[in-house]
Amino acid sequence: MASRTRRHRPAPPAPDGSRRRRVPMRLLLPSLVLVALMAMLMLRGYVHSEILADHRVRPAVAKDKVPTEILKGGPVIDTRSGRTTTLRVPDSSVVLTFDDGPDPEWTPKVLDALKRNNAHAVFFITGTMASRYPDLVQRMVDEGHEIGLHTFNHPDLSYQSKKRIDWELSQNQLALAGSVGIRSSLFRPPYSSKSVHMDNNSWPVTEYIGSRGYITIVNDADSEDWRKPGVEQIIRNSMPKSGKGAIVLMHDSGGDRHQTVQALDKFIPQLQRQGYEFQSLTEALGAPSAHTQVTGLELWKGKAWIFLVDASDNITAILVVGLAAIGFLVIGRFGLMLLLSAIHARRTRSRDFVWGPNAPVTEPASVLVPAYNEAKCIENTVRSLMRSEHPIEIIVIDDGSSDGTARIVEGLGLPNVRVIRQLNAGKPAALNRGLANARYDLVVMMDGDTVFEPATVRELVQPFADPRVGAVAGNAKVGNKDTLIGAWQHIEYVMGFNLDRRMYDVLQCMPTIPGAVGAFRRSALDRVGGMSDDTLAEDTDITMAIHRDGWRVVYAEKARAWTEAPESVQQLWSQRYRWSYGTMQAIWKHRRALVEGGPSGRFGRVGLPLVSLFMVLAPLLAPLIDVFLIYGLIFGPTEKTILAWFGVLAIQAACAAYAFILDREPLTPLISLPLQQILYRQLMYVVLLQSWITALTGGRLRWQKLRRKGGVSAPPTVPTQRRQIMDERPVR
Repeated sequence: MASRTRRHRPAPPAPDGSRRRRVPMRLLLPSLVLVALMAMLMLRGYVHSEILADHRVRPAVAKDKVPTEILKGGPVIDTRSGRTTTLRVPDSSVVLTFDDGPDPEWTPKVLDALKRNNAHAVFFITGTMASRYPDLVQRMVDEGHEIGLHTFNHPDLSYQSKKRIDWELSQNQLALAGSVGIRSSLFRPPYSSKSVHMDNNSWPVTEYIGSRGYITIVNDADSEDWRKPGVEQIIRNSMPKSGKGAIVLMHDSGGDRHQTVQALDKFIPQLQRQGYEFQSLTEALGAPSAHTQVTGLELWKGKAWIFLVDASDNITAILVVGLAAIGFLVIGRFGLMLLLSAIHARRTRSRDFVWGPNAPVTEPASVLVPAYNEAKCIENTVRSLMRSEHPIEIIVIDDGSSDGTARIVEGLGLPNVRVIRQLNAGKPAALNRGLANARYDLVVMMDGDTVFEPATVRELVQPFADPRVGAVAGNAKVGNKDTLIGAWQHIEYVMGFNLDRRMYDVLQCMPTIPGAVGAFRRSALDRVGGMSDDTLAEDTDITMAIHRDGWRVVYAEKARAWTEAPESVQQLWSQRYRWSYGTMQAIWKHRRALVEGGPSGRFGRVGLPLVSLFMVLAPLLAPLIDVFLIYGLIFGPTEKTILAWFGVLAIQAACAAYAFILDREPLTPLISLPLQQILYRQLMYVVLLQSWITALTGGRLRWQKLRRKGGVSAPPTVPTQRRQIMDERPVR
């Protein structure tokens, strides 16, 4: 039941006469957020070599196509402009080179060792590491060291196409430009060795690198520090031949480099005492600097790249924290639900259980049925009430219907059924009008698309045997669960709503009396001012108000009502959007309960945090599970990702099965649970995200009227022969 809504103007026609279709904002904004999150994850995966990384290493092959002057030449190879020349560093000069950095742990220690010993070096950086730690690249340059390129993702270039090689070089330069605003003409291929080891696979790459304007630097001495052979062995491997110059290969990243750092503090002073100088490559060769300043668009592109990489790392770190938080919330919620619902069931189902000292409750109740354009459902609703095993009066409040809802009820000619007409004013106003005309102190409220079982009202009012109880939540169930979308909502009602209500009952902080089936003590309603139209979730609003007034709110599992759930995605969207946004409004409206004393403070410090965590925050963070699932399936580790997802599904399935058993429901609908997690849950995520956007932007959401089909004619538990009798029975 909802108030009327304004009709939206149709979109203006396009110039060609066709109707232009606009993407709804509710789809566009969540889609943009999802795309942005996936883009950030993919950027992080690329920079961390989880995407597009190629770890293959080609074995050595023949050398017959490599020029002799290369095989017998020096470690500095120049193939620019068709040249094939090599150079060696002068005697008594050592050029220390460090590959694979910068590393946040080991590069600073290497730089400290070089500074202590007054030595310069060449750092062949990878784009992935430079993008993540630009401050270390800046320190290298500031302290007089030289920078060379070592590709972006560290692949064996002999496996790569020219296009991929160009990409590796350009991305490496982009990271360098963003870090320190320079370019470098020095390059060292990954997995390279001495020039004598150049073969038929690596030589074409070296030629191509030269054609792109780079000088290739290999080495004279390989410390093999990556093997961690010990400090003394690293020094022996790095020693140049007597008096000769050498380019020495070391690493400042890629693993534990403590032996490398210790070796530097022995190796450098030892050779300095022998007259060696530790210089950068261009210093040793007496050549112009390999660095070129970058300006203009290229510089800004580099800085933008570094900014995006930093943002992706920060956002991903936040997402990981969010994933941990949602994992904790999901497991915590499931644990609480299982434990407390078991306590609730054991307590209420024990043989000696009574609701209170005044049990059983036999006084009559007033049943209020607010209705707006419920012509297809209202007869089924009223006739189900006529079968009630508890004395009732029925008040149908027609809220300005235009489909003859009131006439249908009046035409039934049923005793103890009154129809009250009013101009369309909304559901809260209709309920307040009905309350003003109700004869009895116990008031039952239901929707115009819902049917009750014969025992529903009786079970619903029994908790009022306890004078502390001000409101009772019934057990709302999906009546049209034969369709797939109906089955998914059925799972949600049984597991997500009713299992929750058992938990909240034990904790004494029930957040919502469902509009489909709830009962109130009139005095409780009067004390809080009746139904309010301050929010779109008047049922949640009134429940919180009753809590704050000091009343108990409980759950009566046997008070079953069958409601017609939305049968289309559009109507489901409208309903849940209103529910989500209305719940946020109610939480905000009652926020002062957090700092108040007495019953209000107790609800504020227990109920509001739980509702906020489980109904607002957790669903908002829950999409992270699916985002990381997609990322893990595509980029790995695929097996662990699948196992983790099935683990979460198994937990949900166990809780759902437990909830179905508690409600004495067949387990058959749970067959669709995996599909519900993949499709239905995503829809609920987007709905909640849209609700957040509406709340944060201060938007106003109007009531949306759902189109009913009248598919729930009688409770499924009522035998067929009983559905056709008692239509004219007087109600006492």
